[in-house]
Amino acid sequence: MNPKSIIKEILGKNEITHVVFVGCGASKADLYPAKYFLDQNAKKISVSHYTSNEFNYTTPALVNENAVVVTASLGGTTPETVEANTVAKEKGAHVISLTRSEGSPLTKDADYVILHGFAENYAAKLEKTGYALQLAVELLNQVEGYEHYEAMQSGFDKIYDLSQQSALEARKDAKQFAEQFKDEEVIYVMSSGATHEVAYSTSVCLMMEMQWINSGTFHAGEYFHGPFEITDKDVPFILLMNDGSTRSIDARALTFLERFDANTAVVDALDYGLSSAIEKSVLDYFNPFVITAVFRVYAEELAKARQHPLTKRRYMWKLEY
Repeated sequence: MNPKSIIKEILGKNEITHVVFVGCGASKADLYPAKYFLDQNAKKISVSHYTSNEFNYTTPALVNENAVVVTASLGGTTPETVEANTVAKEKGAHVISLTRSEGSPLTKDADYVILHGFAENYAAKLEKTGYALQLAVELLNQVEGYEHYEAMQSGFDKIYDLSQQSALEARKDAKQFAEQFKDEEVIYVMSSGATHEVAYSTSVCLMMEMQWINSGTFHAGEYFHGPFEITDKDVPFILLMNDGSTRSIDARALTFLERFDANTAVVDALDYGLSSAIEKSVLDYFNPFVITAVFRVYAEELAKARQHPLTKRRYMWKLEY
């Protein structure tokens, strides 16, 4: 079933007043644009966003037959997220799970399963984010109505090809980034808007998990409320810069970084033609797609320059924890 049909079927059974997005690591971050979209647009539907084990141990009281719980796990085996499905079902919620692995443990307690791609190309890596956002758009439109619904559909039609092309065009800049950052012992990452948790996953997954580089991440709007004190010449920062409503937040941070000659890498959605392809009314929600695709290329080149494959681990998949 597609997102539109899933939401229609759920609404045929119960009124929906709350949505919870649940996942771990990159999968949690992939759900954030959908959460952000509902935060910005929903007037009747409340929304929350949890790391899986916190959802399991401190389940929101609103999780009942009037709630939709959307969970995500790339391989469908993340134990905490599998448990989140069980917890949600016990509370009577409608569970939708996103994974690329048909028949995986995540699918067992799910009412609906959406299978997405990942390894096929850069665009496929965005499908989890895309399906979650589509679910959010459908829920808003079918419950409250959404005046920019058609603009969002047009955006979904265009964003995957645009993101794939953007990633392919980024290789030269990515190689330059890799040479510039390969010897850094710590790298800070920030962004804003719907891309805020792309910065988070870049830091905790691509830097810390996959490259063993110490990293910190914070919202670009919070940069001036503490983190900017460590800014100095050659201190390494990655700024994931949005096109749209929060661009001025990112631009303010960039101006300060440049003022003190920090070692700054900028991935800017504007450089890849996002605002030329996507209507202004919905532009904010598609920044994470292009930026995620482009920075994946940056991460690949950094891994090559450091001779540290993105698949290399010390603890994950190797130890009991």
